[in-house]
Amino acid sequence: MPDESSQRNMTKLQPHAHAHGDHAHDMHDGETCRHAQDHRAHGAEALARAERLCKERGLRLTPIRRQALEALHADHRPVGAYDLADRISPAGGRRLAPISIYRALDFLVEQGFVHRLSSKNAYIACLHGHGADDVVAFLICEACGGVDEDSSSAMKKAVAAVTEIRQFSPSHQMVEIVGLCEHCRNAAS
Repeated sequence: MPDESSQRNMTKLQPHAHAHGDHAHDMHDGETCRHAQDHRAHGAEALARAERLCKERGLRLTPIRRQALEALHADHRPVGAYDLADRISPAGGRRLAPISIYRALDFLVEQGFVHRLSSKNAYIACLHGHGADDVVAFLICEACGGVDEDSSSAMKKAVAAVTEIRQFSPSHQMVEIVGLCEHCRNAAS
């Protein structure tokens, strides 16, 4: 566990950090998982923000888009499009067409309500409403499948420096890093 000074520095560098994953979200070593708390506390707020932004932008949060967003907010793990189709299709009815799901997901990603993890070909809901020019890093645990999301001004400056040196104009600024989360690393010790 990092010392208090290290934790303060990490908080400065990672003001929007939170975790997703399929490990036990309710408890970690007897303590309530911070991400599960954030998700419960801010999920409804994020949905309300999506509705408000759609209204302000003159866009429709159609029933399929809304159901997809709600289903993604209901899970802490990245969800693939076909799994999402199964989750929001009517019980006992026909499964929604994949093209309908992909169109809804494209809209949700474009509006910043959802992130797509390229390496997982899956989607996670965004609780923080990152801006289009924000740099977002995803720390993907190869043991439990959990994902920590981070966005900070320090990371944005570092990526801007690299792209400026290379005279590169990014259209998406996402970084995916694979390894072991703190929980799994500690469990393996």
